[in-house]
Amino acid sequence: MKLKSNYILKISVLFSCFLLMISCENSSNESKDFTTLFEISKGTETPEYKDVIAYYKELSETYNEISLFAFGQTDSGEPLHLVVYNREGVYNIDEIKNSPKNRILINNGIHPGESDGIDASMMLLRDIVQNDSLKKKYENSIISVIPVYNVGGALNRNSHTRANQNGPLEYGFRGNARNYDLNRDFVKQDTKNAAAFATIFHTVNPDVFIDNHVSNGADYQYAITHLFTQHNKLGGSLGKFLQNEMRPQMEESLEEKNINITPYVNVWGTTPEAGFSQFFDSPRYSTGYTTLFHTLGLMVETHMLKPYKTRVEQTYELMFSVFDFTEENSEAIKDLRSKAAAEILAKKTYPLHFKVNKEKFRNLNFKGFEGEMIASKVTNGKRLFYDTNKPFERSVKYYDEFAVTKKITIPKAYILQQGWHDIVERLENNHIEYSLFEKDTAMTVTINHIEDFETRKIPYEGHYLHYNSKVEKSTKEINFKEGDLYISTNQNGIRYLLETLEAEATDSFFNWNFFDTILQQKEGYSGYVFEDLAEKFLAENPLVKKAFEEKLKTDKKFVESPRMQLNFIYKNSPYYEKAHLRLPIFKVF
Repeated sequence: MKLKSNYILKISVLFSCFLLMISCENSSNESKDFTTLFEISKGTETPEYKDVIAYYKELSETYNEISLFAFGQTDSGEPLHLVVYNREGVYNIDEIKNSPKNRILINNGIHPGESDGIDASMMLLRDIVQNDSLKKKYENSIISVIPVYNVGGALNRNSHTRANQNGPLEYGFRGNARNYDLNRDFVKQDTKNAAAFATIFHTVNPDVFIDNHVSNGADYQYAITHLFTQHNKLGGSLGKFLQNEMRPQMEESLEEKNINITPYVNVWGTTPEAGFSQFFDSPRYSTGYTTLFHTLGLMVETHMLKPYKTRVEQTYELMFSVFDFTEENSEAIKDLRSKAAAEILAKKTYPLHFKVNKEKFRNLNFKGFEGEMIASKVTNGKRLFYDTNKPFERSVKYYDEFAVTKKITIPKAYILQQGWHDIVERLENNHIEYSLFEKDTAMTVTINHIEDFETRKIPYEGHYLHYNSKVEKSTKEINFKEGDLYISTNQNGIRYLLETLEAEATDSFFNWNFFDTILQQKEGYSGYVFEDLAEKFLAENPLVKKAFEEKLKTDKKFVESPRMQLNFIYKNSPYYEKAHLRLPIFKVF
């Protein structure tokens, strides 16, 4: 079998056996043993990367319902694989994109030390194809699995980097081949992994997305927690559906399987009984990114201290519960997704920032362990100790409502000046539609200048990330060049455009340093030369002169600094470069 970048050839071999020769060699699927290393080791081990891919390759060669595809390349040099289950099989990747069936995408091994989903998915797909009732049950679903997303991290195998984790015996490393944390890279797409993921994601166009993880943090009785995408951020009818239908039904389904589950315990530096808030997944994270295209997203977070066997088994059961929910709500999910972009546009405004609403909470019947500060046996300080001999069950405040703190008016379109190739590449990776100006064109647009921002003092995932960014808006006629990009917001990727092209958005391209060259002034002046030009300019521009004189009356620092005074005149004169602090993204209303 040969793997192609966008398709896979499945060879069907027909055997013509005589009636008396019914025992043809290797003609029966039952002759193949698909017992996993996890099962052989009684829940203590997870396979190496090469063995995971070999397992799925053999599964796809044995069962027509399973297909194995390879997409692009990761930073490790290996392709990113996708395993697909479909009752009728998949012979061309376009069959997924064009199918009316439920589409589910599962991502495993984004942090390869968190291997629970890798093992659970291997057993899950095997069990479906080997069970006629399960094949019948999910005949209206296409289940796609990324076996190991962080290939480079999986190849960097060890037994020590997950110091807080109870198994498996060996596992991969969190950073990828270039030491990126891939669950911070979905919007900025610094890695080949993220670009390949985008290709897979838009090919599958999943109705539901699952990302399998293992948590750090507090100790409690649960072996598994859920982290749904934040419903206020998802917004609209989809957000209400996720919060009021999907989440509670998933919880009920697992309870029926005798699996206790709670929301991800997002608490650091204190204990859960003090209350905790929902994690806010901005677009740098997997579910924050998939939300940009109206997909219902869910992170699975098993608990690090629980036995590996238990964690994998509960991940397995949770995924089946997601499949069941998707089958039962297929029509509603597809209808909500199809209307999501129009619903956003109809609101005219879009929320860019949120904060936890501390006035609203719901009470969780939380099952934890008593925690206390005791003397450390290692340091001369105190340490947090959870006493597993003292379990408790009590009401805890859970804050999962977020309030909007900043909105913007949705423009009719954005115009991106040509030359910003990294941005164009990401727009194309994410199937954003745009047209090019066929000739030089003058248009009245809204201009955004960066007014203020803060920057992290230490690197974060290869960037000195900006935050608290503010823009100053003005309206002016701009002469756009042939080849500049006109990007309508009336498209399925509207949310992606708003979250990346609005500089004030948390994970905007500006905040991720894609436009840092505009922050540096390229031209300047010598004071002794500009003095004469400034005098003449003020004489010919009374409005600037008036503003200058008013500032002298009201701004003490300005009065004390001749340099600031001259600079004020310079920046209000035609000598000051237009590109400084001006984003190359313009808005059409």
